Amino acid sequence: MQTKLPMGIENFKRIRTEGYYYVDKTGLIKDLLQNMAYVNLFTRPRRFGKTLNMSMLKYFFEAGSDIALFDGLEISKEKELCEEYMGKFPVISISLKEVAGENFDAAKRVLRSVLGDEAVSFPFLAESDRLTETERLQYKKLIALDEHGEYAMSDEVLSKSLLTLSRFLQKHFGQSTIVLIDEYDAPLDKAYQSDYYDDMVNLIRMLFGRALKTNDSLKFAVLTGCLRISKESIFTGLNNFNVYSIKDVQYHEYFGFSDTEVRQLLEYYGFMGKYDIIKRWYDGYHFGEMEVYCPWDVVSYCHALKMNPATEPKNYWVNTSSNDIIRRFLSMADAATRDEIELLINGSHVKKMIHQELTYRDLESDIDNLWSLLFTTGYLTQDGDDDDGISLLVIPNRAIHWIYVQQIRKWFKDEARRHTTKLHRLCRAFEENDTTAIEKELTSYLRKTISIRDTSTKKEMKENFYHGILLGLFGNMGGWKVRSNAESGDGYSDVSVEVEDRDIGIVIELKYAEDAAFDLACKEALKQIHVRNYEEILIDDGMKTIYRYGIACYKKRCKVISE
Repeated sequence: MQTKLPMGIENFKRIRTEGYYYVDKTGLIKDLLQNMAYVNLFTRPRRFGKTLNMSMLKYFFEAGSDIALFDGLEISKEKELCEEYMGKFPVISISLKEVAGENFDAAKRVLRSVLGDEAVSFPFLAESDRLTETERLQYKKLIALDEHGEYAMSDEVLSKSLLTLSRFLQKHFGQSTIVLIDEYDAPLDKAYQSDYYDDMVNLIRMLFGRALKTNDSLKFAVLTGCLRISKESIFTGLNNFNVYSIKDVQYHEYFGFSDTEVRQLLEYYGFMGKYDIIKRWYDGYHFGEMEVYCPWDVVSYCHALKMNPATEPKNYWVNTSSNDIIRRFLSMADAATRDEIELLINGSHVKKMIHQELTYRDLESDIDNLWSLLFTTGYLTQDGDDDDGISLLVIPNRAIHWIYVQQIRKWFKDEARRHTTKLHRLCRAFEENDTTAIEKELTSYLRKTISIRDTSTKKEMKENFYHGILLGLFGNMGGWKVRSNAESGDGYSDVSVEVEDRDIGIVIELKYAEDAAFDLACKEALKQIHVRNYEEILIDDGMKTIYRYGIACYKKRCKVISE
């Protein structure tokens, strides 16, 4: 019987005991122990295995863990290392992913809950004879509840909670404590968005500073996150502090799937016939000197293939985030930046200096910082560095390309909504069958958007892009009933419109004019309208006047003919 695909499962013990497929990343343990810093920070985009690796570290080091979880895995070959470290240490393991709120007090309540829940998992400390009476009382303050059933710890107790808990665990076990903090930067991201950033920075600085700076009870700490927050922001004064980012060679094989790992997975489940399409859609990230696949997308698509072998690939990663960063980026982009985005969309690269140490306050102060953010969060990847340390940035794969196209469409629609007079001129030209005016206004819009002319992009996808632009424009026009690819006659028209108060019906067929062959593409579009009888539905709905438009687009130009 095949093992199950671990859809959304980030608990190492569950994967190993409940029959799930596991891509062995336990070599991370050996490398970490042989090259350990006092505090180790790994930054990677979301959904690249950070949380599962942290869970794996917890189950390896934690006192009382089931050592059989690691049977047959790479780390089990290291007999001496396992004998010295496996199951020998108290471990504090928390995730700050959900630490958020509309205001600082709300976010603090969530942080209290995270730290209180972790403290509750060590109930033996309340009665430990290795702690003094005062220390047992201090532990009880970490888990005490108020009248609402929420953790009651004061701000001072909260800011010392990791330090306090690590000291008590060290005293109880007689071994230094290992601290694991997943998604360390999530509270700062949420705080920045909700305007309590300074308060959260101060709290996190105290929490980390006390636990990670001069804590004699600490064996070592591992943190993960998306961004490498400036050391001066929350890591002030930390010594022996190592950061491993997506530009570093060290540990590059432990986050994401390698090509070999993907091939092994596909062979196991019988999906090798999908290798090429999976590579186009989900590969292309460069971590250090490795090319890496997004594991979330690969596993999700394989799961979909098990349900339906004919399933087409899609973007699964997009559903795990709002992708607001691209919207913010587009809203800040000037004409030169839009041209650079267009280069990326069309398969080329841009050269940028990457700033790896930023604070959230820096992100929107300069468009160059947003380029760095797109890189560190996985929306762009490196394609080598030139001699000056300038990174060549590219869109990694079809899945991320899709996100850009979708966000550009939304941005364009929002931009059109802000300029109603211009929009009304375009729509009035369609109602009056004024092809000259349509060409003029539509070309004006095309010059301001970001076009797709990537030679590797299918003609249908290019046509869909321009189709989306038209829909974005028409969707803002009151009094228009707009259908997209609605069944009519013997097929589907690209766009049909009913201007109900004027009994005008509009049928539009859009073509991409290869090599700027506008006349040919327009004639082909009109012929398709006639042959397939697209106007039938408009006539059936009582439209008295029918205008048929063949529109051809190429780069930022268009031609319109009508009948």
